[in-house]
Amino acid sequence: MLRAVMLRRGLLLWVSRVGGLMVLLCCSLSLLYVMRCTAGVGGAGPAHSGGPPSAHSYQVLLQEREEQHRLHISSLKKQIAQLKEALQERSQQLKGVQESAASQGGGVGEAQVAKSQPADLQEFLKAQLSKAEVTFGIRLPSEYAVVPFESFTLQRVYQLEMGLTRHPEEKPVRKDKREELAEVLETALHSLNTPSSEQDRRSAAEKAQASKVYTPSDFIEGITRTEKDKGTLYELTFRGESSNEFRRLVLFRPFGPLLKVKNERVDTTNVLINIIVPLSRRTDKFKQFMHNFREVCVRQDGRVHLTVVYFGIEQMSEVQSTLENTSREANFKNYTLMQLDEEFSRGRGLDIGARAWKGGNVLLFFCDVDIYFTADFLNTCRLNAQPGKKVFYPVLFSQYNPSVIYGSPDRIPAVEQQLVIKKDTGFWRDFGFGMTCQYRSDFLNIGGFDIDIKGWGGEDVHLYRKYLHSNLLVVRAPSRGLFHLWHEKHCADELPPDQYRMCMQSKAMNEASHGQLGMLFFRHEIEAHLRKQKLQQNSNTKKT
Repeated sequence: MLRAVMLRRGLLLWVSRVGGLMVLLCCSLSLLYVMRCTAGVGGAGPAHSGGPPSAHSYQVLLQEREEQHRLHISSLKKQIAQLKEALQERSQQLKGVQESAASQGGGVGEAQVAKSQPADLQEFLKAQLSKAEVTFGIRLPSEYAVVPFESFTLQRVYQLEMGLTRHPEEKPVRKDKREELAEVLETALHSLNTPSSEQDRRSAAEKAQASKVYTPSDFIEGITRTEKDKGTLYELTFRGESSNEFRRLVLFRPFGPLLKVKNERVDTTNVLINIIVPLSRRTDKFKQFMHNFREVCVRQDGRVHLTVVYFGIEQMSEVQSTLENTSREANFKNYTLMQLDEEFSRGRGLDIGARAWKGGNVLLFFCDVDIYFTADFLNTCRLNAQPGKKVFYPVLFSQYNPSVIYGSPDRIPAVEQQLVIKKDTGFWRDFGFGMTCQYRSDFLNIGGFDIDIKGWGGEDVHLYRKYLHSNLLVVRAPSRGLFHLWHEKHCADELPPDQYRMCMQSKAMNEASHGQLGMLFFRHEIEAHLRKQKLQQNSNTKKT
Protein backbone atom coordinates (compact mmCIF):
# COMPACT_ATOMS: atom_id res chain seq x y z
CA MET A 1 0.00 0.00 0.00
CA LEU A 2 2.85 2.33 0.92
CA ARG A 3 4.52 1.62 -2.42
CA ALA A 4 1.31 2.56 -4.28
CA VAL A 5 1.08 5.91 -2.44
CA MET A 6 4.73 6.66 -3.18
CA LEU A 7 4.24 5.78 -6.86
CA ARG A 8 1.23 8.10 -7.16
CA ARG A 9 3.15 10.96 -5.51
CA GLY A 10 6.08 10.40 -7.85
CA LEU A 11 3.80 10.36 -10.86
CA LEU A 12 2.07 13.61 -9.80
CA LEU A 13 5.44 15.27 -9.25
CA TRP A 14 6.54 14.11 -12.73
CA VAL A 15 3.37 15.52 -14.30
CA SER A 16 3.91 18.89 -12.59
CA ARG A 17 7.48 19.02 -13.86
CA VAL A 18 6.42 18.22 -17.40
CA GLY A 19 3.76 20.94 -17.19
CA GLY A 20 6.30 23.47 -15.96
CA LEU A 21 8.65 22.64 -18.78
CA MET A 22 5.82 23.07 -21.29
CA VAL A 23 4.93 26.53 -19.88
CA LEU A 24 8.59 27.58 -19.91
CA LEU A 25 8.92 26.46 -23.53
CA CYS A 26 5.83 28.43 -24.54
CA CYS A 27 7.18 31.57 -22.82
CA SER A 28 10.54 31.17 -24.56
CA LEU A 29 8.86 30.89 -27.93
CA SER A 30 6.77 34.02 -27.24
CA LEU A 31 9.85 35.99 -26.14
CA LEU A 32 11.72 34.90 -29.26
CA TYR A 33 8.82 36.03 -31.37
CA VAL A 34 8.74 39.52 -29.72
CA MET A 35 12.51 39.93 -30.14
CA ARG A 36 12.36 39.01 -33.83
CA CYS A 37 9.47 41.40 -34.43
CA THR A 38 11.32 44.29 -32.70
CA ALA A 39 14.52 43.64 -34.60
CA GLY A 40 12.61 43.50 -37.86
CA VAL A 41 10.96 46.88 -37.28
CA GLY A 42 14.15 48.61 -36.08
CA GLY A 43 16.36 47.41 -38.89
CA ALA A 44 13.93 47.96 -41.71
CA GLY A 45 13.89 51.12 -43.77
CA PRO A 46 12.49 52.43 -46.94
CA ALA A 47 14.06 51.39 -50.15
CA HIS A 48 15.16 54.89 -51.10
CA SER A 49 18.48 56.11 -49.64
CA GLY A 50 17.70 59.77 -49.88
CA GLY A 51 14.62 61.89 -49.24
CA PRO A 52 11.44 61.00 -47.38
CA PRO A 53 9.87 57.62 -48.15
CA SER A 54 6.77 57.55 -50.28
CA ALA A 55 3.32 56.36 -49.08
CA HIS A 56 3.47 53.42 -51.51
CA SER A 57 6.75 52.10 -50.03
CA TYR A 58 5.30 52.30 -46.50
CA GLN A 59 2.23 50.34 -47.65
CA VAL A 60 4.38 47.64 -49.20
CA LEU A 61 6.51 47.45 -46.03
CA LEU A 62 3.42 47.13 -43.84
CA GLN A 63 2.05 44.32 -46.01
CA GLU A 64 5.35 42.43 -45.74
CA ARG A 65 5.41 42.81 -41.95
CA GLU A 66 1.76 41.73 -41.71
CA GLU A 67 2.50 38.59 -43.75
CA GLN A 68 5.52 37.79 -41.54
CA HIS A 69 3.46 38.28 -38.37
CA ARG A 70 0.70 36.04 -39.69
CA LEU A 71 3.18 33.28 -40.51
CA HIS A 72 4.80 33.56 -37.05
CA ILE A 73 1.42 33.37 -35.33
CA SER A 74 0.40 30.34 -37.40
CA SER A 75 3.68 28.61 -36.58
CA LEU A 76 3.33 29.32 -32.85
CA LYS A 77 -0.26 28.07 -32.79
CA LYS A 78 0.83 24.85 -34.49
CA GLN A 79 3.67 24.30 -32.00
CA ILE A 80 1.38 24.99 -29.02
CA ALA A 81 -1.18 22.50 -30.38
CA GLN A 82 1.53 19.86 -30.76
CA LEU A 83 2.71 20.48 -27.19
CA LYS A 84 -0.83 20.19 -25.86
CA GLU A 85 -1.32 16.94 -27.77
CA ALA A 86 1.94 15.50 -26.41
CA LEU A 87 1.02 16.56 -22.87
CA GLN A 88 -2.42 14.99 -23.18
CA GLU A 89 -0.89 11.76 -24.47
CA ARG A 90 1.53 11.64 -21.53
CA SER A 91 -1.31 12.30 -19.09
CA GLN A 92 -3.31 9.40 -20.56
CA GLN A 93 -0.31 7.09 -20.23
CA LEU A 94 0.23 8.11 -16.61
CA LYS A 95 -3.47 7.65 -15.89
CA GLY A 96 -3.31 4.14 -17.30
CA VAL A 97 -0.28 3.32 -15.16
CA GLN A 98 -2.01 4.68 -12.03
CA GLU A 99 -5.16 2.65 -12.70
CA SER A 100 -3.07 -0.46 -13.24
CA ALA A 101 -1.17 0.17 -10.01
CA ALA A 102 -4.38 0.75 -8.07
CA SER A 103 -6.05 -2.40 -9.42
CA GLN A 104 -3.04 -4.59 -8.63
CA GLY A 105 -2.47 -3.06 -5.18
CA GLY A 106 1.23 -2.57 -5.79
CA GLY A 107 3.77 -0.72 -7.90
CA VAL A 108 4.10 -1.35 -11.60
CA GLY A 109 7.44 -0.23 -13.00
CA GLU A 110 8.28 0.61 -16.55
CA ALA A 111 9.93 -2.77 -16.98
CA GLN A 112 6.69 -4.49 -16.01
CA VAL A 113 4.75 -2.38 -18.51
CA ALA A 114 7.24 -3.33 -21.21
CA LYS A 115 6.73 -7.00 -20.38
CA SER A 116 2.94 -6.76 -20.50
CA GLN A 117 2.68 -7.02 -24.28
CA PRO A 118 4.64 -10.32 -24.62
CA ALA A 119 2.68 -11.62 -21.64
CA ASP A 120 -0.60 -10.71 -23.31
CA LEU A 121 0.51 -12.43 -26.52
CA GLN A 122 1.45 -15.55 -24.54
CA GLU A 123 -1.99 -15.57 -22.95
CA PHE A 124 -3.59 -15.17 -26.36
CA LEU A 125 -1.66 -18.13 -27.78
CA LYS A 126 -2.62 -20.28 -24.79
CA ALA A 127 -6.23 -19.28 -25.32
CA GLN A 128 -5.93 -20.41 -28.95
CA LEU A 129 -4.84 -23.85 -27.73
CA SER A 130 -7.71 -24.07 -25.26
CA LYS A 131 -10.26 -23.15 -27.98
CA ALA A 132 -8.90 -25.59 -30.57
CA GLU A 133 -10.15 -29.15 -30.84
CA VAL A 134 -7.00 -30.74 -29.37
CA THR A 135 -7.67 -32.48 -26.06
CA PHE A 136 -11.44 -32.63 -26.34
CA GLY A 137 -14.06 -32.66 -29.08
CA ILE A 138 -16.69 -30.07 -29.83
CA ARG A 139 -20.24 -30.50 -31.03
CA LEU A 140 -20.57 -30.20 -34.80
CA PRO A 141 -23.78 -29.67 -36.77
CA SER A 142 -23.05 -32.31 -39.44
CA GLU A 143 -20.37 -34.35 -41.18
CA TYR A 144 -19.64 -31.37 -43.44
CA ALA A 145 -18.30 -29.36 -40.50
CA VAL A 146 -15.52 -31.87 -39.72
CA VAL A 147 -11.96 -30.64 -40.28
CA PRO A 148 -10.19 -33.79 -41.54
CA PHE A 149 -6.61 -34.77 -40.78
CA GLU A 150 -3.85 -35.43 -43.27
CA SER A 151 -1.42 -38.21 -42.46
CA PHE A 152 2.28 -38.20 -43.23
CA THR A 153 5.45 -40.25 -42.91
CA LEU A 154 9.09 -39.38 -43.49
CA GLN A 155 8.64 -39.52 -47.26
CA ARG A 156 4.96 -39.13 -48.06
CA VAL A 157 1.91 -37.01 -47.35
CA TYR A 158 -1.54 -38.62 -47.71
CA GLN A 159 -4.03 -35.87 -48.46
CA LEU A 160 -7.71 -35.36 -49.15
CA GLU A 161 -7.20 -31.96 -50.80
CA MET A 162 -4.98 -33.08 -53.66
CA GLY A 163 -4.32 -29.70 -55.27
CA LEU A 164 -2.87 -29.23 -58.73
CA THR A 165 -1.01 -32.56 -58.85
CA ARG A 166 -4.21 -34.57 -58.20
CA HIS A 167 -2.13 -37.12 -56.26
CA PRO A 168 -3.77 -38.69 -53.19
CA GLU A 169 -0.25 -39.34 -51.85
CA GLU A 170 2.99 -37.63 -52.76
CA LYS A 171 6.24 -36.18 -51.54
CA PRO A 172 5.53 -32.65 -50.32
CA VAL A 173 5.92 -30.51 -53.42
CA ARG A 174 5.63 -27.08 -51.85
CA LYS A 175 8.68 -25.79 -50.03
CA ASP A 176 6.69 -24.39 -47.11
CA LYS A 177 5.02 -27.77 -46.52
CA ARG A 178 8.36 -29.62 -46.57
CA GLU A 179 9.94 -27.18 -44.13
CA GLU A 180 6.87 -27.24 -41.90
CA LEU A 181 6.94 -31.04 -41.47
CA ALA A 182 10.73 -31.08 -41.09
CA GLU A 183 10.51 -28.51 -38.30
CA VAL A 184 7.75 -30.49 -36.57
CA LEU A 185 9.79 -33.70 -36.68
CA GLU A 186 12.93 -31.93 -35.44
CA THR A 187 11.00 -30.36 -32.54
CA ALA A 188 9.49 -33.73 -31.61
CA LEU A 189 12.88 -35.50 -31.60
CA HIS A 190 14.41 -32.71 -29.52
CA SER A 191 11.57 -33.02 -27.02
CA LEU A 192 12.00 -36.81 -26.79
CA ASN A 193 15.77 -36.66 -26.32
CA THR A 194 15.95 -33.62 -24.01
CA PRO A 195 14.59 -33.85 -20.44
CA SER A 196 12.03 -31.15 -19.85
CA SER A 197 12.19 -30.85 -16.06
CA GLU A 198 14.54 -31.35 -13.13
CA GLN A 199 12.93 -34.71 -12.31
CA ASP A 200 13.38 -35.84 -15.92
CA ARG A 201 17.03 -34.77 -15.81
CA ARG A 202 17.69 -36.81 -12.65
CA SER A 203 15.92 -39.80 -14.15
CA ALA A 204 17.93 -39.42 -17.35
CA ALA A 205 21.19 -39.27 -15.40
CA GLU A 206 20.31 -42.49 -13.54
CA LYS A 207 19.35 -44.32 -16.71
CA ALA A 208 21.88 -42.85 -19.09
CA GLN A 209 22.98 -46.25 -20.31
CA ALA A 210 19.51 -47.72 -20.77
CA SER A 211 17.66 -44.70 -22.21
CA LYS A 212 16.72 -44.73 -25.90
CA VAL A 213 17.99 -42.00 -28.24
CA TYR A 214 15.26 -41.30 -30.75
CA THR A 215 16.13 -40.77 -34.41
CA PRO A 216 14.05 -40.08 -37.53
CA SER A 217 13.99 -43.81 -38.26
CA ASP A 218 11.86 -44.29 -35.10
CA PHE A 219 9.13 -42.07 -36.52
CA ILE A 220 6.17 -44.18 -37.68
CA GLU A 221 3.55 -41.67 -38.83
CA GLY A 222 1.85 -38.45 -37.96
CA ILE A 223 -1.46 -36.72 -38.53
CA THR A 224 -2.10 -33.01 -38.89
CA ARG A 225 -4.95 -30.62 -39.50
CA THR A 226 -5.46 -26.87 -39.48
CA GLU A 227 -8.29 -24.93 -37.91
CA LYS A 228 -7.79 -21.71 -39.81
CA ASP A 229 -8.89 -19.42 -36.98
CA LYS A 230 -6.91 -21.17 -34.24
CA GLY A 231 -3.84 -23.08 -35.43
CA THR A 232 -2.35 -26.36 -36.69
CA LEU A 233 -2.33 -29.57 -34.67
CA TYR A 234 0.31 -32.29 -35.09
CA GLU A 235 0.26 -35.76 -33.53
CA LEU A 236 3.42 -37.82 -34.08
CA THR A 237 3.96 -41.49 -33.18
CA PHE A 238 7.39 -43.04 -32.55
CA ARG A 239 8.55 -46.56 -31.74
CA GLY A 240 9.20 -46.99 -28.02
CA GLU A 241 11.48 -49.14 -25.90
CA SER A 242 9.72 -52.39 -26.87
CA SER A 243 7.66 -53.69 -29.76
CA ASN A 244 4.36 -52.90 -28.04
CA GLU A 245 5.40 -49.51 -26.65
CA PHE A 246 5.05 -46.22 -28.49
CA ARG A 247 5.73 -42.57 -27.80
CA ARG A 248 3.24 -40.01 -28.97
CA LEU A 249 3.85 -36.27 -29.07
CA VAL A 250 1.16 -33.67 -29.62
CA LEU A 251 2.33 -30.29 -30.91
CA PHE A 252 0.27 -27.22 -31.66
CA ARG A 253 1.24 -24.19 -33.71
CA PRO A 254 -1.17 -21.44 -32.60
CA PHE A 255 -2.10 -18.64 -34.93
CA GLY A 256 -1.44 -15.17 -33.57
CA PRO A 257 -3.87 -12.26 -33.57
CA LEU A 258 -4.68 -10.44 -36.77
CA LEU A 259 -2.32 -7.62 -37.70
CA LYS A 260 -3.35 -4.73 -39.88
CA VAL A 261 -0.83 -4.61 -42.71
CA LYS A 262 -2.35 -2.02 -45.01
CA ASN A 263 -5.33 0.29 -45.24
CA GLU A 264 -5.33 2.06 -48.57
CA ARG A 265 -7.67 3.64 -51.07
CA VAL A 266 -7.45 2.22 -54.59
CA ASP A 267 -8.81 4.38 -57.41
CA THR A 268 -9.37 2.44 -60.65
CA THR A 269 -11.16 5.23 -62.48
CA ASN A 270 -8.41 5.75 -65.04
CA VAL A 271 -7.14 2.16 -65.27
CA LEU A 272 -7.64 1.06 -68.88
CA ILE A 273 -7.53 -2.65 -69.75
CA ASN A 274 -6.25 -3.78 -73.13
CA ILE A 275 -7.93 -7.13 -73.83
CA ILE A 276 -5.83 -9.10 -76.33
CA VAL A 277 -7.47 -12.01 -78.19
CA PRO A 278 -5.53 -14.24 -80.63
CA LEU A 279 -7.83 -15.78 -83.26
CA SER A 280 -7.85 -18.13 -86.22
CA ARG A 281 -11.19 -18.84 -87.93
CA ARG A 282 -13.85 -19.73 -85.26
CA THR A 283 -15.99 -16.78 -86.38
CA ASP A 284 -19.16 -18.11 -84.69
CA LYS A 285 -17.34 -18.16 -81.34
CA PHE A 286 -16.01 -14.67 -82.03
CA LYS A 287 -19.54 -13.33 -82.61
CA GLN A 288 -20.60 -14.83 -79.28
CA PHE A 289 -17.53 -13.29 -77.63
CA MET A 290 -18.34 -9.86 -79.06
CA HIS A 291 -21.93 -10.08 -77.84
CA ASN A 292 -20.62 -10.47 -74.27
CA PHE A 293 -17.93 -7.84 -74.90
CA ARG A 294 -20.48 -5.27 -76.02
CA GLU A 295 -22.65 -5.79 -72.95
CA VAL A 296 -19.88 -5.95 -70.33
CA CYS A 297 -17.03 -3.84 -71.68
CA VAL A 298 -18.87 -1.17 -73.65
CA ARG A 299 -22.15 -0.67 -71.82
CA GLN A 300 -21.15 -1.52 -68.24
CA ASP A 301 -17.43 -0.82 -67.83
CA GLY A 302 -16.35 1.60 -70.57
CA ARG A 303 -12.61 1.51 -69.77
CA VAL A 304 -11.47 -1.19 -72.21
CA HIS A 305 -9.49 -1.43 -75.44
CA LEU A 306 -9.79 -4.57 -77.58
CA THR A 307 -6.88 -5.94 -79.63
CA VAL A 308 -7.64 -8.85 -81.98
CA VAL A 309 -4.66 -10.61 -83.61
CA TYR A 310 -5.97 -12.72 -86.51
CA PHE A 311 -3.95 -15.48 -88.18
CA GLY A 312 -4.56 -16.25 -91.83
CA ILE A 313 -6.79 -14.84 -94.55
CA GLU A 314 -9.77 -17.21 -94.48
CA GLN A 315 -12.79 -15.70 -92.66
CA MET A 316 -10.86 -12.49 -91.98
CA SER A 317 -13.61 -10.42 -93.62
CA GLU A 318 -16.22 -11.88 -91.23
CA VAL A 319 -14.13 -10.91 -88.20
CA GLN A 320 -13.68 -7.40 -89.56
CA SER A 321 -17.40 -7.12 -90.27
CA THR A 322 -18.27 -8.22 -86.72
CA LEU A 323 -15.96 -5.56 -85.25
CA GLU A 324 -17.34 -2.85 -87.52
CA ASN A 325 -20.94 -3.74 -86.62
CA THR A 326 -20.12 -3.53 -82.92
CA SER A 327 -18.35 -0.22 -83.45
CA ARG A 328 -21.32 1.23 -85.34
CA GLU A 329 -24.09 -0.10 -83.08
CA ALA A 330 -22.39 0.58 -79.74
CA ASN A 331 -20.39 3.65 -80.78
CA PHE A 332 -17.19 1.84 -79.80
CA LYS A 333 -13.92 2.92 -81.43
CA ASN A 334 -11.31 1.53 -79.00
CA TYR A 335 -10.25 -1.56 -80.91
CA THR A 336 -7.33 -2.72 -83.04
CA LEU A 337 -7.41 -5.53 -85.62
CA MET A 338 -4.07 -7.00 -86.65
CA GLN A 339 -3.59 -9.68 -89.30
CA LEU A 340 -0.71 -12.16 -89.54
CA ASP A 341 -0.46 -14.34 -92.62
CA GLU A 342 1.22 -17.27 -90.88
CA GLU A 343 0.56 -20.43 -88.87
CA PHE A 344 -1.45 -19.86 -85.69
CA SER A 345 0.57 -19.42 -82.50
CA ARG A 346 -1.26 -18.22 -79.42
CA GLY A 347 1.91 -17.01 -77.71
CA ARG A 348 3.08 -15.07 -80.76
CA GLY A 349 -0.34 -13.47 -81.19
CA LEU A 350 -0.47 -12.27 -77.59
CA ASP A 351 3.14 -11.12 -77.70
CA ILE A 352 2.61 -9.06 -80.86
CA GLY A 353 -0.62 -7.59 -79.49
CA ALA A 354 1.08 -6.53 -76.25
CA ARG A 355 4.09 -4.97 -77.98
CA ALA A 356 1.95 -3.11 -80.53
CA TRP A 357 0.40 -0.90 -77.83
CA LYS A 358 1.83 2.65 -77.93
CA GLY A 359 -0.23 4.35 -75.23
CA GLY A 360 2.02 3.90 -72.19
CA ASN A 361 2.00 1.29 -69.44
CA VAL A 362 -1.41 -0.32 -69.90
CA LEU A 363 -2.96 -3.23 -68.00
CA LEU A 364 -3.13 -6.29 -70.27
CA PHE A 365 -5.72 -9.05 -70.09
CA PHE A 366 -4.74 -12.07 -72.20
CA CYS A 367 -7.98 -13.71 -73.24
CA ASP A 368 -9.38 -16.41 -75.56
CA VAL A 369 -12.43 -16.33 -77.78
CA ASP A 370 -14.25 -19.01 -75.74
CA ILE A 371 -14.02 -17.02 -72.49
CA TYR A 372 -16.96 -15.30 -70.81
CA PHE A 373 -16.30 -12.66 -68.15
CA THR A 374 -18.32 -10.19 -66.10
CA ALA A 375 -17.82 -6.52 -65.23
CA ASP A 376 -16.89 -7.56 -61.68
CA PHE A 377 -14.02 -9.59 -63.08
CA LEU A 378 -12.61 -6.52 -64.83
CA ASN A 379 -12.45 -4.72 -61.49
CA THR A 380 -10.86 -7.80 -59.92
CA CYS A 381 -8.28 -7.69 -62.70
CA ARG A 382 -7.52 -4.04 -61.90
CA LEU A 383 -7.28 -4.63 -58.15
CA ASN A 384 -4.99 -7.67 -58.28
CA ALA A 385 -2.35 -6.40 -60.73
CA GLN A 386 0.16 -3.70 -59.85
CA PRO A 387 3.09 -2.61 -62.02
CA GLY A 388 6.42 -3.78 -60.68
CA LYS A 389 4.77 -5.59 -57.76
CA LYS A 390 2.20 -8.22 -58.68
CA VAL A 391 0.49 -10.06 -61.55
CA PHE A 392 -2.90 -11.76 -61.48
CA TYR A 393 -3.44 -15.36 -62.63
CA PRO A 394 -7.13 -16.12 -62.02
CA VAL A 395 -8.44 -19.69 -61.88
CA LEU A 396 -11.46 -19.75 -64.18
CA PHE A 397 -14.53 -21.98 -63.90
CA SER A 398 -14.65 -24.43 -66.81
CA GLN A 399 -18.10 -25.42 -68.03
CA TYR A 400 -19.11 -29.05 -68.64
CA ASN A 401 -20.95 -30.13 -71.79
CA PRO A 402 -24.37 -28.42 -71.56
CA SER A 403 -26.01 -31.33 -73.40
CA VAL A 404 -24.95 -33.64 -70.57
CA ILE A 405 -25.81 -31.16 -67.81
CA TYR A 406 -29.33 -30.43 -69.08
CA GLY A 407 -30.11 -33.83 -70.61
CA SER A 408 -30.54 -32.83 -74.26
CA PRO A 409 -29.66 -29.96 -76.60
CA ASP A 410 -33.28 -28.80 -76.64
CA ARG A 411 -33.24 -28.02 -72.90
CA ILE A 412 -30.06 -25.89 -72.89
CA PRO A 413 -30.79 -22.34 -71.63
CA ALA A 414 -29.09 -19.12 -72.74
CA VAL A 415 -25.37 -18.80 -72.01
CA GLU A 416 -25.89 -16.26 -69.21
CA GLN A 417 -28.17 -18.75 -67.39
CA GLN A 418 -25.66 -21.59 -67.73
CA LEU A 419 -22.95 -19.81 -65.75
CA VAL A 420 -23.64 -21.40 -62.38
CA ILE A 421 -20.75 -22.50 -60.19
CA LYS A 422 -21.71 -25.97 -58.94
CA LYS A 423 -20.03 -29.36 -58.95
CA ASP A 424 -22.35 -30.69 -61.68
CA THR A 425 -21.95 -27.68 -64.00
CA GLY A 426 -18.17 -27.39 -64.18
CA PHE A 427 -14.86 -27.33 -62.31
CA TRP A 428 -12.08 -24.93 -61.36
CA ARG A 429 -9.52 -25.13 -64.15
CA ASP A 430 -6.52 -24.90 -61.84
CA PHE A 431 -4.19 -26.46 -64.42
CA GLY A 432 -4.74 -23.60 -66.89
CA PHE A 433 -2.61 -20.44 -66.92
CA GLY A 434 -3.68 -18.78 -70.17
CA MET A 435 -5.96 -16.05 -68.78
CA THR A 436 -3.90 -13.46 -66.92
CA CYS A 437 -3.84 -9.76 -65.99
CA GLN A 438 -0.46 -8.03 -65.95
CA TYR A 439 0.97 -4.66 -66.80
CA ARG A 440 2.76 -4.23 -70.10
CA SER A 441 5.97 -3.11 -68.37
CA ASP A 442 6.12 -6.33 -66.34
CA PHE A 443 5.38 -8.41 -69.44
CA LEU A 444 8.22 -6.77 -71.37
CA ASN A 445 10.67 -6.91 -68.46
CA ILE A 446 10.05 -10.62 -67.93
CA GLY A 447 10.80 -11.35 -71.60
CA GLY A 448 7.31 -12.00 -72.97
CA PHE A 449 6.15 -15.28 -74.52
CA ASP A 450 8.25 -17.99 -76.10
CA ILE A 451 7.20 -17.33 -79.69
CA ASP A 452 8.79 -20.56 -80.93
CA ILE A 453 5.87 -22.54 -79.45
CA LYS A 454 3.30 -23.27 -82.16
CA GLY A 455 -0.42 -23.96 -81.84
CA TRP A 456 -2.19 -24.05 -78.49
CA GLY A 457 -0.65 -24.85 -75.13
CA GLY A 458 2.73 -24.57 -73.47
CA GLU A 459 3.33 -20.85 -73.92
CA ASP A 460 1.14 -19.95 -70.91
CA VAL A 461 2.99 -22.27 -68.51
CA HIS A 462 6.33 -20.94 -69.78
CA LEU A 463 5.34 -17.34 -69.01
CA TYR A 464 3.80 -18.32 -65.67
CA ARG A 465 7.03 -19.97 -64.54
CA LYS A 466 8.98 -16.84 -65.49
CA TYR A 467 6.91 -14.85 -63.03
CA LEU A 468 7.29 -17.54 -60.37
CA HIS A 469 11.08 -17.25 -60.73
CA SER A 470 10.93 -13.44 -60.41
CA ASN A 471 10.42 -11.16 -57.40
CA LEU A 472 6.90 -10.25 -58.45
CA LEU A 473 3.97 -11.48 -56.38
CA VAL A 474 1.82 -13.95 -58.34
CA VAL A 475 -1.82 -13.72 -57.21
CA ARG A 476 -3.47 -17.07 -57.95
CA ALA A 477 -7.13 -17.29 -56.93
CA PRO A 478 -10.48 -18.62 -58.19
CA SER A 479 -12.50 -15.95 -59.99
CA ARG A 480 -16.29 -16.13 -59.80
CA GLY A 481 -16.65 -13.87 -62.84
CA LEU A 482 -14.47 -15.75 -65.36
CA PHE A 483 -15.79 -18.77 -67.29
CA HIS A 484 -14.48 -21.12 -69.95
CA LEU A 485 -17.37 -22.04 -72.25
CA TRP A 486 -17.52 -25.68 -73.26
CA HIS A 487 -16.54 -26.65 -76.78
CA GLU A 488 -15.99 -30.07 -78.29
CA LYS A 489 -12.45 -31.41 -78.09
CA HIS A 490 -11.11 -33.44 -81.03
CA CYS A 491 -8.39 -36.05 -80.61
CA ALA A 492 -6.63 -36.58 -83.95
CA ASP A 493 -6.23 -40.13 -85.25
CA GLU A 494 -2.57 -39.51 -86.13
CA LEU A 495 -1.64 -39.01 -82.47
CA PRO A 496 0.59 -41.71 -80.91
CA PRO A 497 -1.24 -44.11 -78.56
CA ASP A 498 -0.01 -42.44 -75.35
CA GLN A 499 -0.93 -38.94 -76.50
CA TYR A 500 -4.29 -40.11 -77.83
CA ARG A 501 -5.07 -41.72 -74.46
CA MET A 502 -4.14 -38.50 -72.65
CA CYS A 503 -6.26 -36.50 -75.06
CA MET A 504 -9.27 -38.73 -74.41
CA GLN A 505 -8.76 -38.47 -70.64
CA SER A 506 -8.72 -34.68 -70.94
CA LYS A 507 -11.84 -34.83 -73.09
CA ALA A 508 -13.62 -36.95 -70.49
CA MET A 509 -12.63 -34.57 -67.68
CA ASN A 510 -14.04 -31.61 -69.61
CA GLU A 511 -17.20 -33.46 -70.66
CA ALA A 512 -18.98 -34.03 -67.35
CA SER A 513 -18.56 -34.64 -63.63
CA HIS A 514 -17.60 -38.04 -62.22
CA GLY A 515 -21.20 -38.75 -61.24
CA GLN A 516 -22.59 -37.70 -64.62
CA LEU A 517 -20.06 -39.85 -66.49
CA GLY A 518 -21.04 -42.75 -64.26
CA MET A 519 -24.70 -42.27 -65.15
CA LEU A 520 -23.77 -42.30 -68.84
CA PHE A 521 -21.64 -45.42 -68.43
CA PHE A 522 -24.40 -47.33 -66.63
CA ARG A 523 -27.28 -45.90 -68.65
CA HIS A 524 -28.29 -49.29 -70.12
CA GLU A 525 -28.47 -50.83 -66.66
CA ILE A 526 -30.47 -47.85 -65.41
CA GLU A 527 -32.88 -48.04 -68.36
CA ALA A 528 -33.42 -51.76 -67.77
CA HIS A 529 -34.16 -51.08 -64.11
CA LEU A 530 -36.70 -48.40 -65.02
CA ARG A 531 -38.44 -50.75 -67.46
CA LYS A 532 -38.75 -53.43 -64.77
CA GLN A 533 -40.18 -50.89 -62.35
CA LYS A 534 -42.72 -49.77 -64.91
CA LEU A 535 -43.82 -53.34 -65.68
CA GLN A 536 -44.19 -54.10 -62.00
CA GLN A 537 -46.32 -51.00 -61.46
CA ASN A 538 -48.56 -51.94 -64.42
CA SER A 539 -49.05 -55.50 -63.09
CA ASN A 540 -49.93 -54.18 -59.62
CA THR A 541 -52.45 -51.81 -61.17
CA LYS A 542 -54.19 -54.66 -63.06
CA LYS A 543 -54.43 -56.77 -59.91
CA THR A 544 -56.16 -54.01 -58.02
